[in-house]
Amino acid sequence: MQDSRSRASVKSLLKREIGKIRGRLKPPAYRGVWDVETIDRRRLNLLLALVLGLAGLPVFMLYVLLVMSSFANTMLSGPDIFSARYSIENWRMLFEGRLSPAAGQQYTTRDIIMIIVNTLVVALGVTAVVLVVSVMAGYAISRMRFRGRTRLMELMILLHAFPGVALIIAVYAIYVWTLGFIPTENTFAYKSYMMVYTVFARAALEIPMSIWLMKGFFDKIPWEVEWSALVDGASRFKVWREIIIPLVKPGISALAIFAFLAGWEDLIYVHVFLYPEIKTLATFIEEVVGSIETTYLPVVAAAGTLYLLPTILFFVLTQQLLLQALSGGVKA
Repeated sequence: MQDSRSRASVKSLLKREIGKIRGRLKPPAYRGVWDVETIDRRRLNLLLALVLGLAGLPVFMLYVLLVMSSFANTMLSGPDIFSARYSIENWRMLFEGRLSPAAGQQYTTRDIIMIIVNTLVVALGVTAVVLVVSVMAGYAISRMRFRGRTRLMELMILLHAFPGVALIIAVYAIYVWTLGFIPTENTFAYKSYMMVYTVFARAALEIPMSIWLMKGFFDKIPWEVEWSALVDGASRFKVWREIIIPLVKPGISALAIFAFLAGWEDLIYVHVFLYPEIKTLATFIEEVVGSIETTYLPVVAAAGTLYLLPTILFFVLTQQLLLQALSGGVKA
């Protein structure tokens, strides 16, 4: 009896001591100190959103000022946003080819439209080349085992590591050499070759990484999906076209977006191979800003806003798609 009472007293004493120890060892969150392991997820997300918002606020304000300046009568820089007068006059002058209210017509409306069309042709051409090569090469590297496969993938990553500026001398040397086979007196053939060469040269910079991305998507598709279709009598090409390609549509769509933006935003290659015979929005803005002493900056802001529109629209409308692509999610 006494043994049971002594055991009970010892247990109660241990419980009291353990309670005291727990009281002294409360988590930091209860003492008003935030810790990643103890803070709740909602507060952590709010904190991260606040930090990212404050970090991106200066860049966001610069874009807002650029867009507002395209409608203002002066280039905005802060407090003058309330005193400026707003209209669509700058956009009208841009499409009329007038770069200043006091200047004459330096470009025709057709010239401005052709500049936009040239930019679209380069961007869409780069997109088409990158998609065709990357989808086929990514599937081949993912599904086929051949000698030198590992070395080939390492070489592709090595090529992607080189910046376009470092390769432009060799690319330009090939351009000058091949230009000798094109009849320069034929303006259409000459300009067409310039455009095609620029598209392929710019697409070549995007292809190595694009092949790696597509290989990752194809790797996530189980081989059993293809094998079951092959057993049913489908050809290899039919399996690739009707079964595999629909499964990697998120990756293809994201790849198309990145390739289009790479072609749309390029300045170096279009300046070297196309300018001044063929102008894009990038070289047009560079040319206008080059004569900064006589340039009416609100018109330049309108051109810059027009240049940014595809980028902004793509990222606003395809956020979910890009998230799926970057996470590499494929459901088979």
